[in-house]
Amino acid sequence: MTNSDSRGMPVSYPRNDPIRALEAAHEKALSFVGAPVDEMVAVLEEYPDFVMGHCFVAGMLTQAMETRIYGDMVRHLEAAEALAGQANDRERGHIKAIRAWVSGDFHAAVEAWDAVLVEYPLDLLALQLAHLSDVLLGDTVNQRDRVARVFPAWDENVPGYGYVLGFYAFGLEENRDYSQAEEYGRRAVALNPKDGYSIHAVAHVMEMQGRQAGGIWWMNSREKDWATSNFANHLWWHLSLYHLDLGQVDRVLEIHDSNLRSADPSHEKYEELDSTALLWRLKLMDVDVGDRWRQLADRWEPSAADTLYAFNDVHAMMTFAADNRRGAIEAVMNANERYLDDANDANVAMTRIVGMPFSRAIVAFCEGRYGDVVDLLLPIRYRSQYLGGSHAQRDIIAWTLLEAALRARRYKLALALANERTQLKPSSPQNWNLTARALRGMGDVAAAERAEACAHSIRRN
Repeated sequence: MTNSDSRGMPVSYPRNDPIRALEAAHEKALSFVGAPVDEMVAVLEEYPDFVMGHCFVAGMLTQAMETRIYGDMVRHLEAAEALAGQANDRERGHIKAIRAWVSGDFHAAVEAWDAVLVEYPLDLLALQLAHLSDVLLGDTVNQRDRVARVFPAWDENVPGYGYVLGFYAFGLEENRDYSQAEEYGRRAVALNPKDGYSIHAVAHVMEMQGRQAGGIWWMNSREKDWATSNFANHLWWHLSLYHLDLGQVDRVLEIHDSNLRSADPSHEKYEELDSTALLWRLKLMDVDVGDRWRQLADRWEPSAADTLYAFNDVHAMMTFAADNRRGAIEAVMNANERYLDDANDANVAMTRIVGMPFSRAIVAFCEGRYGDVVDLLLPIRYRSQYLGGSHAQRDIIAWTLLEAALRARRYKLALALANERTQLKPSSPQNWNLTARALRGMGDVAAAERAEACAHSIRRN
């Protein structure tokens, strides 16, 4: 007997209770609230032959990119594979995708989820997992187009439509279609004010456009909707970026200490990622952050040799280099070198093309070898998408390169890089300050003062 979910997608299970429980858990996963994976695991204890339940748990765990959850992911995948004979085509498509992911072929996994979507465009779980994987892999075009391929099948009468609007909004933003991205993001939030991912999509638009005051208002006005969600850590990070651009360092540190530092031993990696990304930006601004690097490095060190995801590895390296932990630095480098020699999964390219050069540049920066940083980062600056993440997250590479060029006294290069930033985001005080430093280095005091005046004017307004 075949049932279906609320969108009419086939589910090969005769009982309605676990299907309703799956939908409730998925709703929480989409909203970044509660513990949806744990809830589904509890349901599976009562209904161990519920194939789609196992697919949900294993599928959601693919997005964690942490070795500590690998065993659970494999167990639920194997449970689903053992039940494949009773599964339908849609469910077997999910099983195929997760098996590819576990095997390290992330791109094949996304292709398998995409094949499910061709046949079942209202499969919201397949769409969510494919979209989030596109973000992890830095596949900017498909962050937009994968959603576009199914978008006409959706409307407000289909449960979950608001989340699809949010996915599309983020994909449009990453492809620099800011107007449409903001429109769809705001529509999604109007449908569901607690949709943290859509709030996040609008925050990205404002960050990329340099709308600091608007971004601060947007995040603060909606804080009650997102601050208790599982996505709050990342949204606090976004709020801090606006204040950082305005030079409001005290507020940035306040946000970091109140909302990005956690003592919870069951932490998610996103906590370390966002905290690291923020502290590194402060380091580029030559801000003394006290013992925060030490505390953060303590949290990263147990996973120093994971080599599961280059994006994580470079952030771990920031903490170890900033805290001068030579043993941990060597552990990351050695683990990645062995990994590149032995592995053949999708993360190999991410590590080889961007991860290792950036990690070496991070160490060089902390050791004051700024010319080496420039030489390492300049060749990869247009390949940074291979690291994964968003434009806002990967900007850390471009900013590190520019700061290194300034400190290496390569002022003409620094000015070129700073000009590029001010042309893209002329309302950024930080960009104008970087431009001014390059101009002063070249001896053009008058032009430097004009650039500083631009930064000052933006901050006043």
